[in-house]
Amino acid sequence: MTPLISSLAAWRELRSSPAWAGKSVGFVPTMGALHGGHRSLLERARAENERVVLSIFVNPTQFSDPVDLANYPRTLEADVALAGDRVDAVLAPPPEEFYVDGYRYRVTETEFSRRWEGAHRPGHFDGVLTIVLKLLNAVQPARAYFGEKDWQQLQLVRGMVEALFVPVQVVACPTVREPDGLAMSSRNRRLSDLGRKHAAEFPRALRTARDAAAASAYLRVRGFEVDYVEDYQGVRLGAVRIDGVRLIDNVRL
Repeated sequence: MTPLISSLAAWRELRSSPAWAGKSVGFVPTMGALHGGHRSLLERARAENERVVLSIFVNPTQFSDPVDLANYPRTLEADVALAGDRVDAVLAPPPEEFYVDGYRYRVTETEFSRRWEGAHRPGHFDGVLTIVLKLLNAVQPARAYFGEKDWQQLQLVRGMVEALFVPVQVVACPTVREPDGLAMSSRNRRLSDLGRKHAAEFPRALRTARDAAAASAYLRVRGFEVDYVEDYQGVRLGAVRIDGVRLIDNVRL
């Protein structure tokens, strides 16, 4: 049975045990509410490493909206079941384990993080980068796996790892999509049936519009609230709201 570890002390004891000594470790950090996209990350990690660690931690410091934090789905039992034998340990400590300092110490990137998601969610990437660095230091993996759906986050994590000399390989994994093209996301389960059907127009617009302005205009006409759509270095990034649920996505141009 895969161990569910709720304290960093217990994790350190396992990590330093003979069963883990000298083994390559793959790491998949998540906030839980796992879906097929997470499954693909775990399968990639399992194929490339001798040990696989999954973290499940709803990180409070990356939420600027307390209501969004409160509404984020927490499905630990189902998550552990989905992970199954793809992982050797599930790390799921409470917030006080990670924030013994009260979040006085944090990682801040001062340029790229201020755009797109950072512009609409102040402080979001401080929270993301801080918890990712804490997790990488705790897990000490050879490789860490991130989905390309969160493209801006992926670039920032790569930059942090390089800038701070963190000895880990950041592995980018393709976005996993539903049959209608909607990127798999924990937030999709909060959509109504009608909203879920309508949401598929979001990636379709990103993919087919002649430019970012046209995609944005189309989405607004179709009833989406558009935070941004922008083309950047061969990638079209977008964030919208529907049914009160915020969705992000990106496509290669």
